Amino acid sequence: MYSIKESIENTIIIKKSKFITKLIKVNNLDEINKSLEESKKEFKDSNHICFAYIVNGQEKCVDDGEPSGTAGLPILNILKKNNLTNILAIVIRYFGGIKLGAGGLVRAYSNSIIETLKYVDIIELIDGYLIQIEFNYDQTKMIDYILKDIEIINKDYKDNIFYKFYLNKNELSIIKELEKITTNISINDKILIEKKTKLN
Repeated sequence: MYSIKESIENTIIIKKSKFITKLIKVNNLDEINKSLEESKKEFKDSNHICFAYIVNGQEKCVDDGEPSGTAGLPILNILKKNNLTNILAIVIRYFGGIKLGAGGLVRAYSNSIIETLKYVDIIELIDGYLIQIEFNYDQTKMIDYILKDIEIINKDYKDNIFYKFYLNKNELSIIKELEKITTNISINDKILIEKKTKLN
């Protein structure tokens, strides 16, 4: 599966109608709902705010007043055709006075996504796990050495130290190394994470 490296916005004009496309990288439904609310406020004067998303095996598409199947579904189909996940695609339309017809709308919403995808970096997602470990301050040097090639996404310093990081399925052997130092290790359910690419 693939996703986008970062969110992007692009605009195209088709027969005087303006189509503003937002491709947003998301990880869960809460992030989707937040992005949709923000777009509805930002573009409250628009005629239609159509969208589709795919995240964690769930998908949805919405036409928002356009004829059924002419907006949300074409958006979703382009996402699926490109094997994308963890993505929300929103297309905001400002009507320009010329009706496009059902076929024209399908093409317009499809092309809005196709054109915007030309400007994004695509990343590969692979199976991975969110790991949290807890350890004593005097163990920091050993822990940091084991995790020297792993990006720590969160460090929390309390009575003990807490690290959060992602491991892909090929990196799980690191857990055995960590267990020699601390047994306070939690492994969350399998998720899709970005595949690391080696720097040239």
